[in-house]
Amino acid sequence: MQALTVRPGVTGSLSLRDVPEPRRGEGGLLVEALAVGLCGTDSEIINGEYGEAPPGEEFLVLGHENLGRVLEAPPASTLSVGDLVVGIVRRPDPEPCPACAAGEWDMCRNGHYTEHGIRGLHGFARARWRAEPEAVVRLHPSLGRLGVLLEPTTIVAKAWEQVERIGQRAFWHPQVIAITGAGPVGLLAALLGVQRGLRVHVFDRVTTGPKPDLVRSLGATYHHDSLPDSGIRADVLFECTGVPEVVVDVLRNSAPDAIVCLTGVSGVGTQLPLDVGALNREAVLGNRVVFGSVNANRRHYQQATRALTTADHAWLGRLITRTVPLHRYREAFSRQADDVKVVLDFEAAGQ
Repeated sequence: MQALTVRPGVTGSLSLRDVPEPRRGEGGLLVEALAVGLCGTDSEIINGEYGEAPPGEEFLVLGHENLGRVLEAPPASTLSVGDLVVGIVRRPDPEPCPACAAGEWDMCRNGHYTEHGIRGLHGFARARWRAEPEAVVRLHPSLGRLGVLLEPTTIVAKAWEQVERIGQRAFWHPQVIAITGAGPVGLLAALLGVQRGLRVHVFDRVTTGPKPDLVRSLGATYHHDSLPDSGIRADVLFECTGVPEVVVDVLRNSAPDAIVCLTGVSGVGTQLPLDVGALNREAVLGNRVVFGSVNANRRHYQQATRALTTADHAWLGRLITRTVPLHRYREAFSRQADDVKVVLDFEAAGQ
């Protein structure tokens, strides 16, 4: 069967190759791949910035955003042949650490976790894969192909959960949300904000293409100016770009008692003039909280499933701006101006 692979650390090693069928020892559940979503993490692995093959292997199968259909299920499983499922990306470390033992592998304490398509485990960009039933989440059939959006939604589901837990530290009645970046994570964060009945403001540079209309169709407000220039002082801020200058803007422009969630991963080496004393003063006197959030555990996959199932499916469909057959995978990684979410289609490959 075919799989999309890289040699971690080797730039330009992306290739479609034949790989063996998954071993039964990998899990009693056999799943056929339907679609794999692409994101910046995949591009960084392709560029050789990071990524780790399974022990003893030279290549890594890509793909962590995924959607599949069950082909075989163990008799005692609650899953059935034909169910739509999504594989959970991160798996707990083998020791396990206290967090992983509690099912909170997204908060792993010793860093020995593995991640499908990223670190130490083959990903889902292959015709078929195996897993144990507890390592997948079943989707409502109504989602269909939109289920490929589940994994990025888990990121913001976790972020929102953490924001709301922090908010309970004292009186908290948020009304205004600011989100920097109108990529998939930013737009899905906006969706969950609107679902909570909040006034949502999304900031991005573009003035054309699908992003402004996607934001407005949610009932949110789109801005192409900067957060400081807008005058918005939000109760909750999600930073979804990782751009250092934008991160600083978010840290310095919020309401009293605000909660700032950083989800964008920045490159290293950027140096900016920054008055750390003023930043500290504002944070202390304003009772502000800043935290980072990444990955998700099963609870967040379940939260994300509910959010997508109750969302406007037509709007979700507009997030997927390109669907590319697997055999034309190189086109999928060629960035186009109007891209929001690009998806590899495995069924179109005739597998």
